[in-house]
Amino acid sequence: MNNSISILGSGWLGLPVAQRLSAEFAVVKISTRSAGKMRCLAEAGLQPFQIDIENLPDNIQDFLLSDILIINITSKNIAAFKNLIAEIEISAVKQVLFISSTSVYPEQTLPCKESDNLQQSTHPLLMIESLLQNNRHFQTTLLRFAGLIGGKRHPGRFFIATKQTDKVIGFPNAPANLIHLDDCLAIIGLIIKNRCWGETLNGCADTHPSKATFYTYNALALGLDKPKLNTQTKVLHKVICNKKLKRLLDYQFIHGDLMGIDPYKSYD
Repeated sequence: MNNSISILGSGWLGLPVAQRLSAEFAVVKISTRSAGKMRCLAEAGLQPFQIDIENLPDNIQDFLLSDILIINITSKNIAAFKNLIAEIEISAVKQVLFISSTSVYPEQTLPCKESDNLQQSTHPLLMIESLLQNNRHFQTTLLRFAGLIGGKRHPGRFFIATKQTDKVIGFPNAPANLIHLDDCLAIIGLIIKNRCWGETLNGCADTHPSKATFYTYNALALGLDKPKLNTQTKVLHKVICNKKLKRLLDYQFIHGDLMGIDPYKSYD
């Protein structure tokens, strides 16, 4: 392993990734857009940088002084990504792991696979994926995660009604496509360890209970009211296939069975 890795984004996933990788890398660089978060990141033993890709700082090359860059931000600003990629091209970075989303797949009856032809889609993430993966200055692996749960993201709280609005489960009979934080961290670690570059991988649990079943179970487990269900009659069938990831990484999901996740012990 090299001595330094850079992680763009320090949110729900970025910070736990950085903390886990600090056992493998002597220096873990991590970014935040908030000046107030810099001290907290430094106290965690990380090397913090204040970076907003829509206004790249003068020290961006210092941040990119690593062989591996993990990009884990919510921005879909294509112009900003083009500017970032121009900086990556002249940096030390040789491999990029881009955390994308299975939202790039359309609703369809067949399982969604990495080999699906998505050229007709106008999803901005696909454009960003293409800009990264087609760049010859570095290798990129695209990791498309399904809906994120775990840590403080407890699915039992996703549909709590507030005074301002009633939150309802849309398309309650549709299959749930989700992945737990524990699996996210393990998969990222294996991609880096196995040097699995130049690939596109779907990260999603093995099972797909209906959204109504899964979210109702978790809400009731916390003693909350049963979530309200939308009465839409349209049936959605979108199911994310994870077979390629399991084969390439020889991986078995920690939380492959969504209904088997402990609603008490598996979350912060």
